[in-house]
Amino acid sequence: MKKRKTLFLKFIITYLIFGILSFIIISTFTSQKTTDYLIQNEASSLLKEATLISNKYASNFYNNEVNADEIKDQLNAIDTLTSAAVWIVNANGHVIYTSRDTRIPNDTIEGFDPASISNNYIIGDFYGTFPEKTLSVFSSISYDYTIPGYVVIHYPMSSIMERQQNILMIAYISLAIIFVISSIILIVFADQVYIPLSQVTTAAERYAEGDLKYTFDVNRSDEMGYLCAQLNYMASRLSEQEDNQKKFIANVSHDFRSPLTSIRGYLEAMVDGTIPPEMHEKYLNIVLNETDRLTKLTNSLLTLNNLNTTGMVLDISDFDINQTIKNTIATFEGACKNKMLKMSLVLSGEELYVSADMTRIQQVLYNLIDNAIKFSEDGKTITIETTEKNETIFVSVKDEGIGIPKESLKNIFDRFYKTDLSRGKDKKGTGLGLSITKEIIKAHHENINVISTVGVGTEFIFTLPRSKKEDQII
Repeated sequence: MKKRKTLFLKFIITYLIFGILSFIIISTFTSQKTTDYLIQNEASSLLKEATLISNKYASNFYNNEVNADEIKDQLNAIDTLTSAAVWIVNANGHVIYTSRDTRIPNDTIEGFDPASISNNYIIGDFYGTFPEKTLSVFSSISYDYTIPGYVVIHYPMSSIMERQQNILMIAYISLAIIFVISSIILIVFADQVYIPLSQVTTAAERYAEGDLKYTFDVNRSDEMGYLCAQLNYMASRLSEQEDNQKKFIANVSHDFRSPLTSIRGYLEAMVDGTIPPEMHEKYLNIVLNETDRLTKLTNSLLTLNNLNTTGMVLDISDFDINQTIKNTIATFEGACKNKMLKMSLVLSGEELYVSADMTRIQQVLYNLIDNAIKFSEDGKTITIETTEKNETIFVSVKDEGIGIPKESLKNIFDRFYKTDLSRGKDKKGTGLGLSITKEIIKAHHENINVISTVGVGTEFIFTLPRSKKEDQII
């Protein structure tokens, strides 16, 4: 058998790919998006502060409503609040006030051009002023319909990146926790699903190879345990069927071989003169009886095979079971006289209608009465009884014969089965009559049971549905 790639291996590979992709996404896409979000958020917050300064303090400075010291105090307060350096720069790039004693190479910022800056902020060294990347936010100062200067707030990018790293660390820790939890789930999955599934797969392969004796134990009470139990049960039933098939073939071979051997022996004896001509008629009758036995066996096998493979097609009708019993008994008149047997009928009412296949039920009655006659001692009584209870008709065939041992009762409906007590009295039987009887009753969705005591007798009881026709007299 071709080696298969296991589902668990595919699951592990998918799990690892998912982990790697998750790490890559967090370290690239999530990292960039987090940085962009923090920059936008910080820039928006600083822009509000810069706008407040430009509208409330810086414009008052140009109106001479506040002096330079007051402006410095306000800038220092906002610096402390935002942890960002606050500058006031005129339109030519000359730094007028700062909230910090930051050394500026030149009082005038070379290349200063706020008009070219979009989104009111830039990221960089602010025209060579700072040694590290800085987020610089601009807000223009309006005075007398002109823009004499700008409020510029500088916030170090290192602080933003530190916050970004803290957020990413939380994301990495969360991812690690998710992977630990998912690993636990994976282990549980392997124990609860994959291992039992692997056992089921192995068992299925063994069964496919013909090893129906193979069993495996999955002590579970869930659906997987139920599946494994059902598979074990299926294998045991298949094994039983295989054993039954072997027994069936052995029994068929034996039952065919015995009459064929007799026929061949008698014919050879007549041909070579061992049996004189005046005895030929006697032994030819024996040969005819053996051929009848073979015919009966063949017909029974065909009947049983059709019942099991194609299903039984029933011709359901309403008929009087009491009359059917009487008609069937009439066919055994000669056999009863030979053994001086008495037929006792205990029938419920003059007429008792059932809804069933009359031909098949006649076959059931024939098989049961034939068995009762065969295993009854001379001069005994066979009782056939019908009773009605809760829309169900019970038919009983009871003899006073040799009985069936208790250990054999569960096997009497098996094909070719014969008890040790019956073998001497059932030399012409095929061992298929009760099997056919059971199949017919089963096809009607009814039941057949047996009660027996060795040396006392045997009683077979089967059920049939009562007819529902209102115009029938029950």
